[in-house]
Amino acid sequence: MFQAKVERFIQRHGLLTGKRLVLVGLSGGADSVALLGVLVRLGYPCRALHCNFHLRGDESDRDEVFARQFADSLGVPFLKVDFDTRGYAAIHQESIEMAARSLRYRWFEEQRQAFNAEAIAVAHHRDDSVETLLMNLLRGSGIRGLGGIRPRNGQVVRPLLAVSRAEIEEWLQTQGWGYVTDSSNLSDAYTRNFIRLRVLPLLEQLNPAARETIARSAAHLSAAEQLYAYTVEEARKAVFITADSLSIEALMRYPSPETLLYEWLRPLGFSRIVVGELFESLTGLSGKQFYSATHQVLKDRDRLYIAPLQEPSAWQPIEIPVATGELTQPLRLSFQLMERTSDFQLERASDTAYFDAEKLPGRLTLRLPQTGDWFVPFGMRGRKKLSDFFADQKMNRWEKLRQPLLCAGESIVWVVGRRTDDRFRVGEETKMIFSVKKIGQREAES
Repeated sequence: MFQAKVERFIQRHGLLTGKRLVLVGLSGGADSVALLGVLVRLGYPCRALHCNFHLRGDESDRDEVFARQFADSLGVPFLKVDFDTRGYAAIHQESIEMAARSLRYRWFEEQRQAFNAEAIAVAHHRDDSVETLLMNLLRGSGIRGLGGIRPRNGQVVRPLLAVSRAEIEEWLQTQGWGYVTDSSNLSDAYTRNFIRLRVLPLLEQLNPAARETIARSAAHLSAAEQLYAYTVEEARKAVFITADSLSIEALMRYPSPETLLYEWLRPLGFSRIVVGELFESLTGLSGKQFYSATHQVLKDRDRLYIAPLQEPSAWQPIEIPVATGELTQPLRLSFQLMERTSDFQLERASDTAYFDAEKLPGRLTLRLPQTGDWFVPFGMRGRKKLSDFFADQKMNRWEKLRQPLLCAGESIVWVVGRRTDDRFRVGEETKMIFSVKKIGQREAES
């Protein structure tokens, strides 16, 4: 019954195919012994991996000896590694528990790649999932943390989530297999142990089937989370105008718009508190900015703009000769000096500009906007403040700060990609033409 239950769970979730090697984390405890044993009984090709964290003195060495002997008894190859866990934790300023986890999974993945294994199997069971749900509930987790432990996380699989700790121990007894006990699991000093040793027994006084019902709730929530994630992604497609900007009006048409905003910004390091403040600003004035450690969000009129943190004026003015050549940084431009012929045709495109070369000084300069800038937009006779032109173009604050300008002396020749200056236009009398083309990323890569 136990083996059949585990096999059905593996097949239902597509955890293993049985055709390639499976690496099995073997600590020597009941859960990992049952995991390796049942996978071997089900015919999966296995290799046992053991981590000695050297945290419990002789007990750690005892576990290693037992794990090796058990793997040998099953005819399973055994591989172990020693870690200075306390030293690693001190260097990386992590708790001992987090350091052990980081070391374990990093080594597991190294071995998976080395052996070209299908997956790494670890021994979390149904009760672990119940404890995880309760821990996350106490932390105020959202729906993502209430689905318990997932059957698969990348290449890490958990075939025992279908069974309880009691079922594991009962099956081990029927097989005549022993196991070692981690003495730290008997202490309620850790949150998980406190929940296992004290909270769950109290809940079972109210409902003897508390573990089963909580596990069932976790399964329902896990399914709901999948629908939730799907809805979040579909809403993104409808709300985002570009990869880094979204429509506030479209966002507000959805139920729980603040939650959607948090889900989109959470991967960029924005906390719930910052997203809450950002959401409150949506009905206010433009120009407010919000920050995470790596990104910034700008509220500008009816949109939110998202960008990595960076200095808008991170490059100095660059001189460009009136000659044929190319510029690759900070943006890519190609330029050409050519004689005008009778059959020459101007290309009408925003990324290309043409000038009468004789009206230009010997060198041009590429720079960013400055206070007081003005130019004569193509087709006009009078000057226009650059700030007014930006407003007419409905450019946001970041776009204004980062707009490249091609200048001749003190005069703006081209607001790059937007408008040229009429004073330098190509006319009937033009003999030499200077053309500048802004090359997009796709063109540059082709």
